[in-house]
Amino acid sequence: MTISILGCGWFGLALAKALVKEGITVKGSTTSAEKMELLSAEGVQPHLVQIDADSQTFDPEFFQCDILIISIPPRFRKGEAADYLPKIKSIVHAIEQAGIIKVIYTSSTGVYGDHNSEVNEHKEPLPDTESGKILLEAEKFLQSQTAFQTTTLRFGGLIGPGRHPGHFFARKKDIPNGKAPVNLIHLDDCVGIGLAVIKQNAFGKLFNAVLADHPAKAEFYTRAAFQAGLPTPEFLDELNGWKIVNSVELPVLGYEFKVKSWDNCTY
Repeated sequence: MTISILGCGWFGLALAKALVKEGITVKGSTTSAEKMELLSAEGVQPHLVQIDADSQTFDPEFFQCDILIISIPPRFRKGEAADYLPKIKSIVHAIEQAGIIKVIYTSSTGVYGDHNSEVNEHKEPLPDTESGKILLEAEKFLQSQTAFQTTTLRFGGLIGPGRHPGHFFARKKDIPNGKAPVNLIHLDDCVGIGLAVIKQNAFGKLFNAVLADHPAKAEFYTRAAFQAGLPTPEFLDELNGWKIVNSVELPVLGYEFKVKSWDNCTY
């Protein structure tokens, strides 16, 4: 089996390393020539791939694979929101040209708006941010394709090595919505769920990937800052817009979370 990962960033590289350990041939893309050596050192076949809204630069051999994983989160803060959907459409063209029939797309629980309710895969997301609306459009476009099957993984807030939550709000004061529940997932479980989808051939599916432990934001991030030895943040004691993201589909994978609670997690 050969798997190509479009976007070997924080999640993509971790998944690539896990796949290599499973004896799977992995091709990984980067837009940086400097990162080619890093990928190669991890046993990943490196490829320079640059796909923009109006141009493409890549070796077609990268798309010669059994499964393509698209892990290129939109960089909204860098003003690239308008380019994201055209980029996804360019990727779909490359998928069709290569004849790939299985795709995994990493999305976000940000597609669900903060409408003061619990949500799951069967609820209409109703995004209330620009990023959420664009991600949902990308999901729908990929799912609508008939030449290949896409499984969408809606990850919660990502934490783990290099993303210790103690740093997120350290030293800050008057942080709003301190009573809002968190919807998070550890990198180890992101990787584990990705592996489970591949091993069980679970394509054409939609999974919310979030730990079913939703402490209040103030409680969670204060504890994380203390654990990291950082000044504790100060939250406003209020509950405004919120959501709790559940998964009613993930159990079909039979996946058991490695991080079972945030209480004793060391991130």
